[in-house]
Amino acid sequence: MTQYKRIGVDTSKAVFTLHGIDQQDRPVLRINLRRTQMISFFKKLAPSIIALEACGGSHYWARELTLLGHTVRLIPPQYVKPYVKRSKNDRNDAEAICEAAGRPGMRFVPMKSVAQQAQGMVLKVRETLVGQRTLLVNTLRGHATEFGVIAAKGLRQVGPLLAAIEQETAIPPEVKEMASLLRRQIEDLNTKIKEIDVKLTAAHKANDVSQRLATIPGVGPITGTGSRLGVRRRSSLAEKRCSFAGISVRRWNRTCRCRRRNEPAARDLRRVATIAFAAIYSSAGSPGNWLFLR
Repeated sequence: MTQYKRIGVDTSKAVFTLHGIDQQDRPVLRINLRRTQMISFFKKLAPSIIALEACGGSHYWARELTLLGHTVRLIPPQYVKPYVKRSKNDRNDAEAICEAAGRPGMRFVPMKSVAQQAQGMVLKVRETLVGQRTLLVNTLRGHATEFGVIAAKGLRQVGPLLAAIEQETAIPPEVKEMASLLRRQIEDLNTKIKEIDVKLTAAHKANDVSQRLATIPGVGPITGTGSRLGVRRRSSLAEKRCSFAGISVRRWNRTCRCRRRNEPAARDLRRVATIAFAAIYSSAGSPGNWLFLR
């Protein structure tokens, strides 16, 4: 049985490219495997270090390869890029992943469990439905404007807008029919979003970490659940927590700040944090609020 020191895997939907090195760091494995061949191939290998980019599907393969006895390391893609040689292709990408995993100061992404990804999907589906609802509301407002009916922004303005459309005698019947269709679609999305909110509230009440996060002013069940899934408790510094959440840390003048990255997790956490801070700020002048300015 061949003993590999480390194997880099460039994943894809169908074909996976592997690059392996021996104990002397010499390349001894360059092979392409189809998706169905992955498990059977790694079953035959002695336990070794397997490196993958932290991208779509990587957590699934990390769990599967860990069950086979291998040590899996997930690397953020931006940390792999400096090691890619010229003529970028799958083989060079696999070699770069293998090389990056061997760097002493490399930072790795913790593997997510099935439960974490399942609960994260609930949040993402809710965000998708909210986006669809916003699209329909804006569509309704835009078409209403073409016929001289104006409404302010916000979900609460949909009812008055529909009523104004129905009362306007100059609007053709076809327009009222399409507005009614959009109303039914918005109501259907409202129902589905409320069903997901019930699930999130139940998950929030069943988790101690989420409940502790909810004690922060402006943080509710959805924000607490999303923050709990995005930031995992670790024994290292806060910048590694930011990396897991999709936020990279950059230092300017001996200060620690977070900059944007392209991972969805970072956008989600920034969005819910912005909503929480806005809620705090809007109620800052209320008596009894912890930010009340005397």
